[in-house]
Amino acid sequence: MYRIGIDIGGTFTDLAAVDESGAVSIAKHPTTPADQSIGLLEGLSVLAAELELSRGELLAQTALIIHGTTVATNALLERKGARVGMLVTDGFRDVIEQREGLKPERYNVRLPPAPVLVPRALRLPVEERIRFDGSVETPLNEQSVRAGIDALKHAGVQAVAVCCAHSYANPANERRIGELLAEEMPGVHTSLSCVVLPQIKEFERFSTTVVNAFIAPVLSGYMKRLQDRLAQDGYEGEVLIMQSHGGLATIEDSVKLGAGCVLSGPAGGIAGACYAADITGVRDLITFDMGGTSSDIALIRDGEPCYSDDKTVAGTKVALPSIDIHSIGAGGGSVARVEIGGLLHVGPESAGSDPGPACYARNGERATTTDANVVLGYYDAANFLDGKISFDGAGARHVTEGIAAELDVEVIDAAAGIIRVINTQMAEGIRLVAVRAGADPRDFTLLSFGGAAGLHVTAIARMLNISRVIIPRSASVLSAWGMLATNLRYDYVRTAVNDVRSIDADLVRTLFLEMELEGRERIARSGNLIKRTDLVRSLDMRYGEQIFEISVPLKDIDLDAGDLIEQVIAAFHARHEELYSYSIPEQEVVLVNLRLSVVGVMNAMPAELPVTAAYELQPKSQRRVYLDEWADVPVYNLDVLGAGTRVSGPAVIESRTTTILLLADDHATVTGTGWLDIEVGQVAGSDARDSSHSGARLKVVGTAGG
Repeated sequence: MYRIGIDIGGTFTDLAAVDESGAVSIAKHPTTPADQSIGLLEGLSVLAAELELSRGELLAQTALIIHGTTVATNALLERKGARVGMLVTDGFRDVIEQREGLKPERYNVRLPPAPVLVPRALRLPVEERIRFDGSVETPLNEQSVRAGIDALKHAGVQAVAVCCAHSYANPANERRIGELLAEEMPGVHTSLSCVVLPQIKEFERFSTTVVNAFIAPVLSGYMKRLQDRLAQDGYEGEVLIMQSHGGLATIEDSVKLGAGCVLSGPAGGIAGACYAADITGVRDLITFDMGGTSSDIALIRDGEPCYSDDKTVAGTKVALPSIDIHSIGAGGGSVARVEIGGLLHVGPESAGSDPGPACYARNGERATTTDANVVLGYYDAANFLDGKISFDGAGARHVTEGIAAELDVEVIDAAAGIIRVINTQMAEGIRLVAVRAGADPRDFTLLSFGGAAGLHVTAIARMLNISRVIIPRSASVLSAWGMLATNLRYDYVRTAVNDVRSIDADLVRTLFLEMELEGRERIARSGNLIKRTDLVRSLDMRYGEQIFEISVPLKDIDLDAGDLIEQVIAAFHARHEELYSYSIPEQEVVLVNLRLSVVGVMNAMPAELPVTAAYELQPKSQRRVYLDEWADVPVYNLDVLGAGTRVSGPAVIESRTTTILLLADDHATVTGTGWLDIEVGQVAGSDARDSSHSGARLKVVGTAGG
């Protein structure tokens, strides 16, 4: 039986199937933006052909499908979600517009207001008021609720967000409003803030609830089409959806909490990176996932990703726990342009999958990163994406000539400039992610994946003085493959604001137990998918005069300990010291939220099959590529390189779905599972702590776009 992971990106849909022996089969197919489920099914046909099966035969032999989708992300980015109305406590209708009272660019007087998903005319007040301690100050006036519902009916809303003040402390009024909505507007999606995010802070709770209402109907429609089409092909197994926090959830739960899928696709790559940390023993990684539209960057410390509950996506706050992934508009399809003053910019606009780069022979008319790589000779024209996409080298050169004419340089210098600009942007993105987390990128290994990353990663590593790069065998589809190594997961939160020393330890135990029981009940519904259930506890805490909390893991703390509160306080001081290099033991410590992740650990993915031992190293061909100058370099087939093989740069290494460029003095060793472990030249042989940065071997034209 197979497990299949599917990751839908902006340009390609990636698929990976693993059988019971650990054999991995992969496929890529252009994404169909109008309806992603169409491209998914077509991709399954391509994957089935790789296994010499029909699509129906493959699905009949598949036990589980795990899916990461950008449907929720795209709905936010393109503002193509549902028409949302809002029922909100009187006096709080403008919270989502006032936000936190801060501007992202505080000195920019021309900065336009942040966009809101619900216009003020559809944010309707209801008469009710719950106090912070859960007591009722103003009872719910159901007549005001019904008046609001009538107005939303006439406005034709498709979803309603219900946001009452302090509903995390007492959800009774929100739940009653939900009942009235079910009576008066059956079939309309309803998001209650006490369900979506039952925690303190109105803006974060209201904004996340509105996002949930905005994208849930779109996600629901997509999931229904997908289920219907899979059922028509005879698939009877489970479909689990990748969540932003790196775990999985059922389709039903994913639709209910659609805001939890906003980073669904990129999270699969991080799951794969954590699995890579386990099987390679390299515990500190920076992930570099370069696809067709964007590049995603994250830190893995001691085999675990960093998390955040303060993400802003498309200008909108989503305060659900998620892996801390940073995306930049730099990918294989990023469009190059020359702006006033002769400055060369690349991205963030992308050619996407339709028409795509000019070299795809789909009438693309603008130069992209991929077109520049074609002009520089890095791709095999006869085997571009395993021959599944037409290749138009003349078209790539033609659009790059347009950039060269605007810059008044030779076409090869324009192509080299495009690559240097995109590399600089990605290197600075990686540096920024590391520094913001208090890390030095030179202390990490760069894990490279995504179909476009292999041509850029060693140049980027040089810019950052990173001495080691690892490229998995399934690098081009690592997000799809990585999803198969993750687990079912549900996150819970309870608010209990107080000075820690004033809190009864039994209250802490009781709140954690309530969340645990609810989570175990949901996990139990998954039947034989789950091997065991793990619990991950943490607390949101701060010093008394601070306004933002930090997350304090409770991994090493026994909840039944008699000195539980003292252990919690000590853990907070230690965590604050770790993050900010200081702590104030004499100051009061405040507990804000209790968090619990209930993880249903699934049966482990079979280990990758080992590759055969090395044989005499022979390139399959020579290729003329441009580095500092034109040179003939050897080209190797990754799929036949044996374990222990050592390839020195300059060289090109190709697999069916990706191409890797080794620069001079790079040395790549093939691991026992066929991965590449690259020792980066100009860094590995020198002091990696040298503050000077070696440039990639490309000429610079212009500067990186802001």
